Amino acid sequence: MSAIAGVLEQRLGSLSLPLAVVLPGGRRIGRKDAAVTLRLNDLSPLAHLVTGEVGKVGQDYVEGKVDLDGGMRELMAAAAELMPGDPTRPRSVVPTPLAWVRKATLTARSRLRHRPETDAEQVQFHYDVSDDFYALWLDPRRVYSCAYFRDPAMSIAEAQTAKLEHICTKLMLKEGDRFLDIGAGWGGLLLFAAEHYGVRAQGITLSKNQHAHVNKVIAERGLAGRVRMDLLDYRHLDESEPYDKIASVGMFEHVGRARLPDYFAKIRRLLKPGGLLLNHGITAGGTHNHQLGSGLGDFIERYIFPGGELEHVSHVLEHTADAGLEAVDVENLRPHYAKTLWAWSDALEAQLGTARTLTTDTVLRAYRLYLAGSAMCFERGWLSLHQMLCTRPTGDVDSGPMRGAQSEFPFNRGYMYPQR
Repeated sequence: MSAIAGVLEQRLGSLSLPLAVVLPGGRRIGRKDAAVTLRLNDLSPLAHLVTGEVGKVGQDYVEGKVDLDGGMRELMAAAAELMPGDPTRPRSVVPTPLAWVRKATLTARSRLRHRPETDAEQVQFHYDVSDDFYALWLDPRRVYSCAYFRDPAMSIAEAQTAKLEHICTKLMLKEGDRFLDIGAGWGGLLLFAAEHYGVRAQGITLSKNQHAHVNKVIAERGLAGRVRMDLLDYRHLDESEPYDKIASVGMFEHVGRARLPDYFAKIRRLLKPGGLLLNHGITAGGTHNHQLGSGLGDFIERYIFPGGELEHVSHVLEHTADAGLEAVDVENLRPHYAKTLWAWSDALEAQLGTARTLTTDTVLRAYRLYLAGSAMCFERGWLSLHQMLCTRPTGDVDSGPMRGAQSEFPFNRGYMYPQR
């Protein structure tokens, strides 16, 4: 144990931000003025610290083997330096003759894990933790996706409103449009689109808590008949009357890599010819990693998003194209999500006492690391966030605002960024 402690002492000494570790017997490794102190209640986390497997250190914290003193921003700065390398790059390359075996195995696993019944269980694991817990650190609309800081000085609530406006503007929503929100969450976009743009809106979710919350709000605001929220799997959506516009916000990350071709094919059938799709979601920072390294992906899978699978934006666009959807605009909002997550993290950290009354200690510990750790990953480019605007071409070159457009999209970005 003394040898491992010696290696750890060397590693801690090389960090630009002081980090200290206190062993179960009271021995302290690292500087006394450390910004962050990890207090080990068990010796097993030592090896994870030495090897830089920060995801496993996170698991040790959630399981109570480690306690921490200090701020989350300082903790993440140290964690980034402890990692052995870029977590988006595989540490070893699978030999070419075996690459197809690995790919086939991952595809089969993904398909098995993303059936309707398993998707419902996985979504409810995450979103049905506690509505009051989420309300503690989200904005008043409970918009649980990347905000849009049109002005960097915006509050999180202002930036979420700006995001909703940005999506509705990109989709060219207008009164009377049939609008579908796939994975509508707590109804932020669904209700905003109905109240501010006059659309006939339908949302779906697999979360029982979200379904109940949105239907309650619909009744309170007198929106019945204009807005509906269904507890429904996307695979079971009726295709008999296509939608004018469709949004998928923070949804396709839950679909599963193997199911993405079917997902976008379903959306194409749901979208009327010439209609618009706004696909907004987290994308992988690397082109070849099936999850983040250094144990980060395993942590997210175990405690936060079971079944979550990320693709690089280039692969997502390949799936949309194969489904017959034309990408007409792609926007990277990666730093906006880092800023969003830090706002959520700061809000949660400021109310830890209340949070402990709303959920379990395990969930609270997991979310403290998840929010701050994700912010770090978006800041450093290990994760990204893209809005992909797509159309279903009509096949008629004379349709649309200019010859060849074959959709409502004007092939001019000016309308997306009106002067304010």
